[in-house]
Amino acid sequence: MLLMIFGLAYLMLTHTSSPHSFSGGLAKGTNLSEESMKHGSTKLGRFWRKPPRLPPRLSPDEKGTNNKTINELVRLNADPIWIERQQKVKEAFLHAWSGYKKYAMGYDELMPLSQRGVDGLGGLGATVVDALDTAMIMGANEVVSEAGSWIETHLSDKISKKGQVNLFETTIRVLGGLLSAYHLSGGGQQTNSMREGPKPIFYLETARKLADRLLVAFTSSPTPIPFSDVVLHDPSAHRAPDGLSSTSEVSTLQLEFNYLSTVCGDPKYSMEAMKVLEHMKNLPKVEGLVPIYISPDSGEFSGENIRLGSRGDSYYEYLIKIWLQQGSSRDANFTYLHDMYEEAMQGVRHLLVQTSIPNGLVFVGELPYGQKGSFSPKMDHLVCFLPGTLALGATKGITKEKAMKDNLLKFDDLENLKLAEDLAKTCFEMYSVTSTGLAPEIAYFHTKEYTEGGLDGGNKGSKFVDDIIIKHADRHNLLRPETVESLFVLYRITEDPKYREWGWQIFEAFEKYTKVESGGYSSLEDVTELPPRRRDKMETFYLGETLKYLYLLFGDSSIFPLDKFVFNTEAHPLPIKGN
Repeated sequence: MLLMIFGLAYLMLTHTSSPHSFSGGLAKGTNLSEESMKHGSTKLGRFWRKPPRLPPRLSPDEKGTNNKTINELVRLNADPIWIERQQKVKEAFLHAWSGYKKYAMGYDELMPLSQRGVDGLGGLGATVVDALDTAMIMGANEVVSEAGSWIETHLSDKISKKGQVNLFETTIRVLGGLLSAYHLSGGGQQTNSMREGPKPIFYLETARKLADRLLVAFTSSPTPIPFSDVVLHDPSAHRAPDGLSSTSEVSTLQLEFNYLSTVCGDPKYSMEAMKVLEHMKNLPKVEGLVPIYISPDSGEFSGENIRLGSRGDSYYEYLIKIWLQQGSSRDANFTYLHDMYEEAMQGVRHLLVQTSIPNGLVFVGELPYGQKGSFSPKMDHLVCFLPGTLALGATKGITKEKAMKDNLLKFDDLENLKLAEDLAKTCFEMYSVTSTGLAPEIAYFHTKEYTEGGLDGGNKGSKFVDDIIIKHADRHNLLRPETVESLFVLYRITEDPKYREWGWQIFEAFEKYTKVESGGYSSLEDVTELPPRRRDKMETFYLGETLKYLYLLFGDSSIFPLDKFVFNTEAHPLPIKGN
């Protein structure tokens, strides 16, 4: 009998556990890690005591038992073509970082042609912070270590001593980047799952130090509309030279300030930021659409210029994203955001959407002189955020198939989804119509009322060469992310592989024409000429947004599910409440 008992124990101790299975990027089973074995864990100890159950995390950077990231593990069953293409994007990110690290470490941006750094965003090392969570997502551990070390050593001191910064740019890039890094490194879980870089609490403390200084933009204003600029070392705030704030800028702070209040337990950040939207809720609008300027002195909109490009864009994006951010805790206090979004999208469809000739590209134009003025068939590349936002607003982040099956889509949702797909097609054609395969900063569309000859994109083989007009002043490309952002969201929601293929074509064009051999990537002067002339600038958002969205587009859809995370307008993922 004793022999049987020992035999049974032996079999149990030496039995090999079944492999991990993954759902939503998370291991369902739990094994001892190699790290714990190194510190004396034994099979006998495991037999008698189960390991503690940790809270689930959907970040792709948790470590598996073989020291691979979850993203790497779930990709084992993925299509080899997309695994290879995703790796190409990671290599591009490492090349971009190598140039920045070599020539511009600690500066806001890299000038890759002259091989030096420049501070164009207030001198807080914007590229470092913007790129950090991209490195975490990609499992680029050396970059995580280098960026984290720089932040730990230098950023807090810079926040105390630097001068003027723009409230909006600093919030979306630096504050948003720090908060995303806090979450992805294990914030709130008493563990640093990254193993590289500072402890999560350091990112949070630095974010809070920065936010405390940015708050003066709100508290100094006589109305709920904040001033546009902050002097960090005072701290003090002041108006823009013309006295006005951009509508999109004052309404694109709330995701970040809300999340900061949630994780640090202090409501002051959220309260100040949400006052902006609570105030704007009651201002007069044109079918939900708003002018692109607002006065912090009067609290009223200024002028009649309505557009979804610069100074207007992310107002609409954040209406739906702030509502989604509330997750399961959504209540009547936030319903007005969803209502404002739905009214605005109806206004877009009614007042701003037209179709080009001769081939029928659907585009979003502008009303520079308000509803009673003439329509302009001008569409900034920035407007290409809209397809993704429309799709996200329609299904709330789940797939179209599931939303249809569960009967969750209203008529307006279906209309918005159709418009999202039509606009994504247009945004892609803005790339493919040019000689370089890269989009201009601004395009105009040929309509019955508007045409200009001799201003095509240069690709005579494009079906839409006569639909899209590109003026000489608008032919530059800044490595912008909006189109690939929408391709990422639409692929997740529709599961249509064409969005991946379009993304790959865009990535190949970036590689062919913007890569600088010594390190980094450059903007272009004219996307219609070959070879294109280069601009001496690598924007921070190429690392923070463009390459991140391409990497996620080519990766497993269970990583950062869109009903569990919301991306700020600089592509920094923040968890939805309740997840």
